[in-house]
Amino acid sequence: MTAPGAPPAGSRLARSVRYAGLVGATLLAVAGYLGGALPDAPLGATPVSIWQTPSGPATLTCWLAGTALLVGAWWSLRAGAPSTRWAYATAGLWTLPLLVAPPLGSRDVYSYACQGWTYAHGVDPYAVPVAAAGCPWVDTVAPIWRDTPAPYGPVFVLLAALAVSLGGGLTGTVVLLRVIAVAGLLLAAFCLPGLARAAGVPTRRAAWLALACPLVGVHLVAGAHNDAVMLGLLLCGLLIAVSRPGRPPALLLAGVLLGLAVTVKASAVVVVPFAALAAVHGRHTVRALLRDGGWLAGGLLAALLVTSALSGLGFGWVGGLTHSGDSEQWTSPPTAVGLVVNYAGALVGRDPQAVPVARAVALLLLAGVLVVLWWRAWQTQRGLDDDRLRVARVALHGAALALAATVVLSPVFHPWYATWPLALLALTATRSTWFVLPAAVAAFLALPDGTNLARFTKAPGAIAMTTLLVAVLLHTLRARPRSR
Repeated sequence: MTAPGAPPAGSRLARSVRYAGLVGATLLAVAGYLGGALPDAPLGATPVSIWQTPSGPATLTCWLAGTALLVGAWWSLRAGAPSTRWAYATAGLWTLPLLVAPPLGSRDVYSYACQGWTYAHGVDPYAVPVAAAGCPWVDTVAPIWRDTPAPYGPVFVLLAALAVSLGGGLTGTVVLLRVIAVAGLLLAAFCLPGLARAAGVPTRRAAWLALACPLVGVHLVAGAHNDAVMLGLLLCGLLIAVSRPGRPPALLLAGVLLGLAVTVKASAVVVVPFAALAAVHGRHTVRALLRDGGWLAGGLLAALLVTSALSGLGFGWVGGLTHSGDSEQWTSPPTAVGLVVNYAGALVGRDPQAVPVARAVALLLLAGVLVVLWWRAWQTQRGLDDDRLRVARVALHGAALALAATVVLSPVFHPWYATWPLALLALTATRSTWFVLPAAVAAFLALPDGTNLARFTKAPGAIAMTTLLVAVLLHTLRARPRSR
């Protein structure tokens, strides 16, 4: 059955969208073979140096055309696919060429491999960087990450070590890391319909926005980013919390899954307070929150303690998080503001060193935003009695906004970070343009070999981002109702 406002599955528009995206994904796979993030690809490339190689013009042309086709196809059905089945089938079809492509858009998968190799050979990856550990594949790792400790939790280090042990070499390890990423994505896809029902939104829309996004195919599948594993565990934990409120065994399991998500990437922790709101059964009182949220928190704490103990790594991974901001790019709004202040200071002969300050202020602001979002969700739910549909929607939307705020206010932004809030916003946001458009733009930021275009547009990009922030702030202030 075709949903209202959606083109029929067999219509010309639907067929055009499906096959335009497939052609785009195929062109991106070709670009990967011509000039992707291959182990022996030269590091430190620029768009000009890539163009000057024998296959450079073909690589960049395939990348640009493929990305444009994928983004255009995804964008054209942002209001919803013809049906849920059609959305899943089309997203899966687009994934196939990328599933067999070389790593695309980033060299992070080689960092994962070396961190797994380090742990598998009895060295603490939180204390010893991959270069010092003697990883045989260190030359494939981006130079900026060779001398920094692993910033990921013990669960992902264990998964990476497992891939190394079973892979037998770099190629086998990369293949298994991609299999792990795809498994995480499949878990997320499995949970989407249940979450959509819990939130009262069309699954056809949620599935299309969350799974057909070009960032998912390029970075989570072809790039094998561990964000896919985090998202799968996160959505699974949220699904159990919203569908089994007030039931201690289920909430313990939900907490464990959320804890495992945190021990893959720590950014998942911002969702936990909203999951606790969804876990409350009956009236939302402080006592009920402590009772039901306590079971969820207990499961999360158990997951953190057990995985840290079983891995033998403890909580050393927390210290590694401080190095995630070593890269300064204008795609992070607070970093862009700091860069603009530095440029302004240079005009008068000063060096304000504003980037660390701007980042620190942004993190403080993030903490305040998260508190406000949680408090507003709590107050809203207290007035809903036990309307489970609205209660779940409020909690999921709060979690989505928390992830969006984390992405916007973090010290660094990479294109695949946009996938964090994407799935939850697809489940809860009434209007999609405000989060679909940035995700579409982010799809054009990384070249096939992992070269980030933001590195070569630092000054104009920082100025443009700061101007955009000022414009959004002014618009928000003007849109606020004035008190009489």
